[in-house]
Amino acid sequence: MKSWSERGGLARAATGRAAKRTRGQIVGVARAFWPFGRLKANRLLFAPHDLRTADPTTASDIYSGYFAFAGRTVNSHGESPFEIEPPTEAWAEALLGFSWLRHLRAADTAIARANARALVEEFLGNKHDRGEVARQPAVAARRLISFLSHSPLLLEGADHVFYERFLRHIGQTTDRLHLALAGAVEGVARLQCLIAVSFAAVCLDGQERRLRRFETALSDELERQILPDGGHLSRNPRIIIELLLDLLPLRETFAARGLEPPRSIIMAIDRMMPHLRLFRHGDGALALFNGMGATPPDLMATLAAYDDARGRPIEHAAYAGYDRLAAGPSTVIVDAGPPPRGANSIEAHAGCLSFEFSSGAQRLIVNCGASRYGAPELRLAARSTAAHSTVTLDDRSSCVFGLVLGERRITAGPADVRAARQETEQGVEWVGSHDGYKRAFGVVHTRRLLLAPGGSQLLGEDEIGASPTMASLPAAARFHLHPGVTASLIREGEGALLALPSGEVWAFEASGLSVALEESVFFAAADGRRRTSQLVIEFDAAATPKIIWRIARLGTAAHHTGLDREAEIALAFPPMKPPSEG
Repeated sequence: MKSWSERGGLARAATGRAAKRTRGQIVGVARAFWPFGRLKANRLLFAPHDLRTADPTTASDIYSGYFAFAGRTVNSHGESPFEIEPPTEAWAEALLGFSWLRHLRAADTAIARANARALVEEFLGNKHDRGEVARQPAVAARRLISFLSHSPLLLEGADHVFYERFLRHIGQTTDRLHLALAGAVEGVARLQCLIAVSFAAVCLDGQERRLRRFETALSDELERQILPDGGHLSRNPRIIIELLLDLLPLRETFAARGLEPPRSIIMAIDRMMPHLRLFRHGDGALALFNGMGATPPDLMATLAAYDDARGRPIEHAAYAGYDRLAAGPSTVIVDAGPPPRGANSIEAHAGCLSFEFSSGAQRLIVNCGASRYGAPELRLAARSTAAHSTVTLDDRSSCVFGLVLGERRITAGPADVRAARQETEQGVEWVGSHDGYKRAFGVVHTRRLLLAPGGSQLLGEDEIGASPTMASLPAAARFHLHPGVTASLIREGEGALLALPSGEVWAFEASGLSVALEESVFFAAADGRRRTSQLVIEFDAAATPKIIWRIARLGTAAHHTGLDREAEIALAFPPMKPPSEG
């Protein structure tokens, strides 16, 4: 049951958004009757470069009537894809965003060009842009950028009637987005809209006055949403990828027109590039925090080509709330920040103090990742604390997810999150705490990590500052394993062996506590969801407020003839000291 403060927060959010929508409607009506607000464009001067990877074979699928978006494939059976009942809203958003035009352009055939023009002409002629999904600001912004980027595909050989209709739609979409920005467009969608209208103002003729206004608005929004350390307010690594894929071509388009790119765009790119490297594991994949799913290797390779610095990743992102610990081939990435607020929390997770751990090109400990296209219940489960490698209390999440005007946002969660790190003789030490469970149980979770020199061992300590009035507090420390890791329990459940595809063998123990091997789900596989395992340490946080655990490299399987016995001997090193006493 929600507290009065939580209910008040939901009410304030709903009231604020309704007020913005009303203001947007009033502004829209005023502008509609003001004849001097719109600037008509007569020519398309430039086509921005689309950095998203294209697959020419997909053009054949589209020509055959197969539309595969957002994890779903639909056969149109010769009908218009815009008339079909979409299987999911995400599928409809992808269809109506027209980013798939890049595949037809990559095919570079007369059939692909004719097919692209026919689909766009059908969309424009039957006014499908007026549908509920098509009118969403983020979808309209993506469509505007797609039409501009792939205008050579659509306009080559086109007649004057199509050219005029296409150009008119570009202008109308720009006007609609301009009006929407006066209302309740929040979060990254607002930034995407400003990027889209800035593209239009640069690419069309006669838009000088509008371009100056858009530059100022975009600069202000970049300053607000892109943090000083390069993170985004949503704390979602995937958002950084998407923004870079739009901002880099926007910077190029300014230069192509002989215009100086706004300094805010250049500075935002320069901040985001090293921030993105903070999340990279040895296999090139990004850590699974706050909405990040499967890492697109092709897009990462594209962004790497634009990364002028290519230096070491930043290790401490104080504003975004992330830390990276590295020693030898081992890497630890930790969520060390409070959850985002408002519209920026739509995809955020309750994973404060969770971590991921990799050795070389193999990930060992991970979070479950995001399920963007699954059922709502599955998406919410992936956002829960239990889907992360951290501690849960009484099977509850450290955040509260509330439904605000149809969006599942974080309405309460950790507010006081603290983190510090230092280099010691024993290795890289990190300590963090959060108060996400304070309201429910009156406790604070503190986690300490110590990565040994050379990366051969990760020592951890989880402490629950239990309330003296509580007789019992069920707790569980979870360590989700990457699907490539094979786990087996040893020493009658007091430890586990972790075998990697590379042949490396690691051992896990928790200072005499029982370790359980349970099922888990990995949502960030390139081929969809995959089954995996998790190590779970269950304990009573009131009776045992502190637990210590360790992950240690044993070597490779080839070095052991009796693997289980050798592992048991290796696990029997001297008693562990907590990181705080190391």
